[in-house]
Amino acid sequence: MEKPKSITVKEFTFKDDKTDPPESLSVSIPELLDPQYGMYVWPCAVVLAQYLWTCREELPRKTVLEVGAGVSLPGVLAARCGADVILSDSAKVPQCLENCRRSCEANDLKDVQVLGLTWGEVSPDLVLLPDVDLILGSDVFYEPADFEDVLVTVAFLLKKNPRSQFWTTYQERSADWWIEPLLRRWNLNCVKVPLEQFDADHCELAGSNLPGIHCVHMMKITVKTDQITTKTW
Repeated sequence: MEKPKSITVKEFTFKDDKTDPPESLSVSIPELLDPQYGMYVWPCAVVLAQYLWTCREELPRKTVLEVGAGVSLPGVLAARCGADVILSDSAKVPQCLENCRRSCEANDLKDVQVLGLTWGEVSPDLVLLPDVDLILGSDVFYEPADFEDVLVTVAFLLKKNPRSQFWTTYQERSADWWIEPLLRRWNLNCVKVPLEQFDADHCELAGSNLPGIHCVHMMKITVKTDQITTKTW
């Protein structure tokens, strides 16, 4: 794949000083200066990747799907930690899919599948996905007009994989941000995860030096059911 001239590569290093010896993992993410939102790393992606890092011992041999992956920092980190990862972004934005592949190349990941999955559309690729243990999405609740389409796709995946969870981070940009009615409509539960629980409540997380970390939130979304016991990560 030929690299665009405007590409830059950022390094994100996740650390755990509480282990003996201390553990760390560096991930390289190519960014492209482009009007498309998915071409560079947002604070939400770093926060979600940090949570995955704290759960790294649970990831080997798990099947993980990242939706709206863009530069794919969370999905790439999961793959580096031993998960079987599928990266997806809109089938209508091939540049974002190329960015997913570029991130895999930068981290020498040869077995990660990249798929075009458009929110709100039940495509053959969506229907034929293998069973997934975990769904990831960072900053997918960006445009309010897309919120229901995102949840249509998530609800479809969770009903197909009722023991799975959707881990998502969002950045609070407006007082009008609200998905509770949509969660009820699609029969979904939501639990918020405080950033301090996984050491993500500070600036320069993973060496990112990204602004806006203080208004990032994390949620775990599951399908409502009285018959399925959801795994607690």
